[in-house]
Amino acid sequence: MSRLPPLRALQVFETVGHCGGISQAARRLGISVGAVSQQMKLLEDALGMKLTLKDGQRIRLNTVGERFHARCSTAFEELRVAVSEAERAKNPNNLYVSCLPSLMVKWLAPLVDEWGNGESDLDIYLDSTLEDTSEEEIADFRIGYGEHPQHAAHSVLLFRDCVVPTCSPLLLERVGCARELLEHRLIGIDSRPKFDSPPSWTQWFEALEGETGVPIAIRRNYSSSSAAIQAAIDQQGIVLAQFSMIARDVGAGRLVIPWPFAVPLPAPYYLSWHPNTLHKHQCRAFQRWIIGQGQKQDKITAAMLVDSWPSAVMDHS
Repeated sequence: MSRLPPLRALQVFETVGHCGGISQAARRLGISVGAVSQQMKLLEDALGMKLTLKDGQRIRLNTVGERFHARCSTAFEELRVAVSEAERAKNPNNLYVSCLPSLMVKWLAPLVDEWGNGESDLDIYLDSTLEDTSEEEIADFRIGYGEHPQHAAHSVLLFRDCVVPTCSPLLLERVGCARELLEHRLIGIDSRPKFDSPPSWTQWFEALEGETGVPIAIRRNYSSSSAAIQAAIDQQGIVLAQFSMIARDVGAGRLVIPWPFAVPLPAPYYLSWHPNTLHKHQCRAFQRWIIGQGQKQDKITAAMLVDSWPSAVMDHS
């Protein structure tokens, strides 16, 4: 196996690449410009090639340096993750949950905070990521979307969700008919190609009116559901949002549902876990609790889909 260059030189090089220059890297690292230049020279000597070039008064990475930096950044990120895992392992009473970003922010995190308040010595780590961690032993649990992962050792349907129009009560309280929504800016959520998008405004109107209508032009789109919901709270328009993500805002009066018609998402959320997860008592407790929360959310969705949304909203708030 090839001998690795000095670790300190690699660390300095990674910082230089992120900062875009020697002096900026020196400030971030808290060392002198000369020390940074020395480490860069050590690395180039160890590799036997140049990684930088002159750009006026500045130094920047050349083509080889940029490729090498991308690999180094990935490696250092893995090291940082490993250190974080080791730190969490100091306390065996820990819980690591991986979840889709918007669902984490708007649904899971507030619930876990309420549950975790009764677990004073429990270290909880919530990882918001699109990456599927269901096969990794790093995470205890993964909350994902779609069909149950075929490769997951253990998984269960958590809940199904639906979308409803929502906006700030300062923008609009209610409408006499659904088409009046078109008089206001409609906010869209488009997560493609990274992720399947929820039902669109065109699909919502088609489901409501029972026929294919004229496509609706959306001039404001977000890739993130949580960002789109915040835009609605900020009175920027009306968003077609998942009810699980807006229930607390509706209950707190930050959002209203101007036209109570719900359309189901095409697939459910699921909970999966690594086989070793349930060896820990806190993970067994979390699993029972989060499945119960999913069942409650599933009942709320079912109630909204049969037009009993007012009681569903009041029961949840």
